[in-house]
Amino acid sequence: MACGIPHSSVCVKWRFGCERNWKLLLFFFYLNHLVSGHIRYSLPEEMKKGSLIGNVAQDLGLDPKRLRSGRARIVTGESIQYTELKTDKGILIVKERIDREQLCGDVTPCSFSFEVILENPMELHQITVEITDINDHSPTFKRDTINFEISESANTGGRFPLTSAEDRDVGINGLREYVLTENDNFILKQNSNADGKKYAEMVLQKPLDRETNPHLSLKLIAVDGGSPQRSGTVNIDITVLDANDNAPLFNQSVYKAAVIENSPRDTYVTTVNASDADFGSNSIVTYYFSDLNSGINNVFTVDEKTGVILITGLIDYEKDKKYELRIEAKDQGGLTDSSKVIIEVTDVNDNSPTISVMSFTSPVSEDSPPGTTIGIINVKDLDSGDNGQIHCRIEQNAPFKIKSNLRNYYTLVTDTVLDRETVSEYNITVVATDSGMSPLSTKQTFYLKISDVNDNAPLFSESVYNAFILENNSPGLSLHTVRAKDPDENQNARVSYILEDTYIGGSRISEYISINAESGVIHAVRSFDYEQIKQLLFVVRAQDGGSPPLSSNVTVKLLIQDRNDNTPQVLYPVQIGGSLVAELVPRSADVGYLVTKVVAVDMDSGQNAWLSYKLQKATDRALFEVGLQNGEIRTIRQVTDKDAVKQRLTVIVEDNGQPSRSATVIVNVAVADSFPEVLSEFTDFTQDKEYNDNLTFYLVLALAVVSFLFITCLVVIISVKIYRWRQSRVMYHSNLPVIPYYPPRYSDTLGTGTLQHVYNYEVCRTTDSRKSDCKMGGAGSQNVLIMDPSSTGTMQRIQSEKNILDEPDSPLEVRKKTLCLLLMYCFS
Repeated sequence: MACGIPHSSVCVKWRFGCERNWKLLLFFFYLNHLVSGHIRYSLPEEMKKGSLIGNVAQDLGLDPKRLRSGRARIVTGESIQYTELKTDKGILIVKERIDREQLCGDVTPCSFSFEVILENPMELHQITVEITDINDHSPTFKRDTINFEISESANTGGRFPLTSAEDRDVGINGLREYVLTENDNFILKQNSNADGKKYAEMVLQKPLDRETNPHLSLKLIAVDGGSPQRSGTVNIDITVLDANDNAPLFNQSVYKAAVIENSPRDTYVTTVNASDADFGSNSIVTYYFSDLNSGINNVFTVDEKTGVILITGLIDYEKDKKYELRIEAKDQGGLTDSSKVIIEVTDVNDNSPTISVMSFTSPVSEDSPPGTTIGIINVKDLDSGDNGQIHCRIEQNAPFKIKSNLRNYYTLVTDTVLDRETVSEYNITVVATDSGMSPLSTKQTFYLKISDVNDNAPLFSESVYNAFILENNSPGLSLHTVRAKDPDENQNARVSYILEDTYIGGSRISEYISINAESGVIHAVRSFDYEQIKQLLFVVRAQDGGSPPLSSNVTVKLLIQDRNDNTPQVLYPVQIGGSLVAELVPRSADVGYLVTKVVAVDMDSGQNAWLSYKLQKATDRALFEVGLQNGEIRTIRQVTDKDAVKQRLTVIVEDNGQPSRSATVIVNVAVADSFPEVLSEFTDFTQDKEYNDNLTFYLVLALAVVSFLFITCLVVIISVKIYRWRQSRVMYHSNLPVIPYYPPRYSDTLGTGTLQHVYNYEVCRTTDSRKSDCKMGGAGSQNVLIMDPSSTGTMQRIQSEKNILDEPDSPLEVRKKTLCLLLMYCFS
């Protein structure tokens, strides 16, 4: 259908291919699911921006919501987009100023086409907008003055071509007629070319008379058909010459030539030739183009003497496929003839394909199935024939392929399954190549980012983590850091660390350690004691933030290291209360005689438990020495009669820790060959006046409480046994190192010295131990004395009993012996 309306109105034209042949109908039915319709609008040029062109949604029979959901958009291959689609209203409006003369030049009708593309499903609607002309240009001449030199002998009826006017408008608004100012010699004759272009000639109707009027001035007016009319004027200056009765004549009425586009400057086109029957100067012919429009003014030139036409500008097949030139031949007398030159332009492959991106989706999920559409492109080539045939491909080896759905439209789809952890982004280069003899190509690179899905669990860098901490640490101390990496990204790669709930010795692992869920730093909840627990074994789980979350586990072994926090403990000799244990050394002892051995242990481990023994003080340093490693006290010289009976040694036991800890033990040594000598020496040393005064009281009291002491001793012995059994169980359960306990049953493994036999030490105490403490020693040796400062008796069993009883007794001695015999009877 067609309609004629005012310039400010809009005309909608629907055109379907009803008159096409049956093959075209079949093609249309094939594309019916993709191309829904073809709309044609008509509007005048120079409309304001925002002016309504038409209701696309209504004309296509679409719901405006479909335009929004289908992401409707205009697709053009031009650099300037003159229209804009308002998807919210479904209307098409003017976006840029439309100048019909700039858009189409002399071509009529003037129109431009574009497509409206919709997605999901894809639809393609073609819209053609015809631009009608308005009278916005006046006819113009290329020069201000037209000069003629006409011989006075010019024959009546001679024709003088005039410069044509140009009117950029077309149709009724274009050039309509020429008007020549009134004169007596010339009339105006108007003609039209084959292309409809009007031109004017002056026809001589009355001979000229140079003597009467040697110069004529006329005006040529070009008038268009617009409303209101517009016009242009050029001056015509005529100089009357003397007689020249023959005009030049071209040997062809039309010259035809062909040139290849992009031909270099000064390329030969053709040669025109005109002859003049006159002689002399009147036969000399000059050539010039009589009518060159502004578009080809600098494209061609003609040699005015030889008639050779050359190229002086750029020949572009895509701009002009054919040139029509009017050439004039003029003699010296001013007579002229004209001819037409038609120049055909041959296309060369000088335009690369152009790629326009219609749609592109980025990022794409890595779990997208093969065949997922990620982009739509439109490819065009301005060349013709094979030079304009295009095929597309993907340059690099990538998991994508390109498919052609419609003419000049290509779809970029995935070809395989994507993996973001392998390749997180792609630079996809699409190459469009034409089919010319020297093919040209264009590349378009698409940056595609692959979005992540949670398909990877966190992974720890180590299969087992070993952490170390010194005992007696402060709570909250950082122990170690576990790290797990997740190759996913964003929330899927956000790792949280969780302590698996386990039990150690009946207590939850959370009572010992804690872990920072974000950083993986493990902290101590409390202070550790190496002597109670030496290692912790627990499991840490790393869990990502995906949905659903993925996780992995790792074992952490926390090893507690020892500090030197325990002082050495002396096991032998045992010192209880104020009792003195004396080691007996005969005066006949040789050098290296083993006096005794200091035995000590350290609850620490490693070098913190390495003990060394040193003699700190001694009554006679020149007589004894202590083994640095084994604690053995030996004589370093021969004992003499001058040596004091009572020797007091102070031994210090140090461990190897930093700083070291130490313990001190006092060893009493009696240097004597007989017990009376020892007895008198130690009695003098330990005698106390209060004890002597009350000795009789002690004898009576001893007889009274013998039975009570016996029962008490049994209770104490049983209690001690039970206590030691419990202590051994506690040490066994606490994983403490088992330390051999030598004393008081200590045997000299060397088989030398005086500590060859077993020693037993037992204690009996009364309620008032200060006054009634008594110790008995029983052994198979004659070289150990047990001295108690609170008692006045020293008892030696075996052979010494007889010697003591046989000696003359003083009252004090009698009392002492009696007390000792009573006590021996008690403990026997």
